Amino acid sequence: MISRQQALEFLNKKIENKNIIKHMIACESLMAGIYEALAAKGEKDLGGTKEEWMMAGLLHDGDYYPEVPPEKQGVQITQWLRERGFEIPQNITQTMAAHNWKNTGVEPQTKMDWALFCGDSLTGLIVAATLVLPTKKLVDLTVQGVLNRFKEKSFARGTRREDITLCQEKLGLTLEEFIEIGLKAMKKISKELGL
Repeated sequence: MISRQQALEFLNKKIENKNIIKHMIACESLMAGIYEALAAKGEKDLGGTKEEWMMAGLLHDGDYYPEVPPEKQGVQITQWLRERGFEIPQNITQTMAAHNWKNTGVEPQTKMDWALFCGDSLTGLIVAATLVLPTKKLVDLTVQGVLNRFKEKSFARGTRREDITLCQEKLGLTLEEFIEIGLKAMKKISKELGL
């Protein structure tokens, strides 16, 4: 499988907008957090290893470009990497395509798929909630603060709240638990995120 270093080198060469790379690093950390939480609850069928979960999070928007049509976003990245000789396991390919399933038509099936689908918007909401704090620091953001912003429909309008709330049905995590996992995961890498 492609290494984290190789993935980051590819992304940094390919993507000019460094905020997209930060978003993918946030998703990578979130995926690790969800994996650990589900494993701790005794979940057996997680659809992949922790490393595979993290890699899906890290690479999923690597093809987010104007010239890549919406139905190819989450799919094109696998093609680009395989053309360069990198091994991308099928479950990672599936998860990346499924995170954008309303466009790709590839529906989420495994816990790994649903984790990225539900978590993708959550990372953006957490960043937005951080940026309106006086300090603009993740360390000062609370789960309650994110929940309050979640309920405020006019805040971060692009957040797909309905996708985030599927965490309960698809992952067995309450909204509060899901936000707590995401916030904790992102706080661990706050330096990398510049927050």
